[in-house]
Amino acid sequence: MEAVVYKSTGSWYSIKDAQQQFWKARTKGALKIDDITSTNPVAVGDMVEFEVENEAIHTAVIHAIAQRNNYINRQSPRHKHQHHIVAANIDQSVLVATLKEPRTSQGFIDRFLVASEMYHVPPIIVFNKSDLYKQKELDRFAHWQKMYETVGYKTFLISATKQEGFEALSSVLKNKTSLLSGHSGVGKSSILNVLLPEQVLKTGEISGWSGKGQHTTTFAEMFDLSFGGRIIDTPGMKEFGLVDIEKQEVSHYFPEMKNRIQACQFNNCLHFHEPGCAIKEAVANGEIEEDRYVSYVNIVESLGEKEY
Repeated sequence: MEAVVYKSTGSWYSIKDAQQQFWKARTKGALKIDDITSTNPVAVGDMVEFEVENEAIHTAVIHAIAQRNNYINRQSPRHKHQHHIVAANIDQSVLVATLKEPRTSQGFIDRFLVASEMYHVPPIIVFNKSDLYKQKELDRFAHWQKMYETVGYKTFLISATKQEGFEALSSVLKNKTSLLSGHSGVGKSSILNVLLPEQVLKTGEISGWSGKGQHTTTFAEMFDLSFGGRIIDTPGMKEFGLVDIEKQEVSHYFPEMKNRIQACQFNNCLHFHEPGCAIKEAVANGEIEEDRYVSYVNIVESLGEKEY
């Protein structure tokens, strides 16, 4: 029998079969796929084969994972040298960011975009808490919106508290499997409560002294959207550690750089101080946003460190 993994708690999984029945499942022995050594062999979004263990209490045993279309991987929060598969078989990734309470850094956004590009998952950026924004934040949003949309990324401005901006957001979520990510405290649970009125999800208060949100989601979990599609909630992240990427590859995952790399004088150009660099020239000419170039430099430099 086949099913889709809806929730992973590390040792037990919630899976949904073709008859829309949920089963509490565990794995049988060691499962390995795609030669990935990860902290979680079975991820939310995986299609699995299972056998019924106890029909009365709806328990099952997973004995195989189907080939994944894609997945998003990150550095394991607890084991720096291991991978953690965030989710599998997704159509798009949605990053929830905020410009206030707490403020999401551009560096965090750009790391997420690089990870999405690496795994061929189209990313979307949703700026939440618009009801809190003064002119300073609105100006920053306008700047970032232009910067990201020029590169080809969709951006949305919403308020989960006031339920504003959800019509446009829902239209891009419809009939897609979307991964929802972001820092703790950006309002992912509040957004889900608007999108999933039949579910009441726990929302966290912002810690007043630090401005950082408290963790409310411990494990990734997928929900069906009433208007079609699925959305995967993920635990809040403090950092987005990139894995399996070399310094020379980073520019390939910046769309505005990717098309210009061939014009560089050297094949292995890092776009730092090399002569004849097309990327540096494009930054100087205003064809590439300086803020994006600074993000690129920071990401490349961080890859030289053991922990990032």
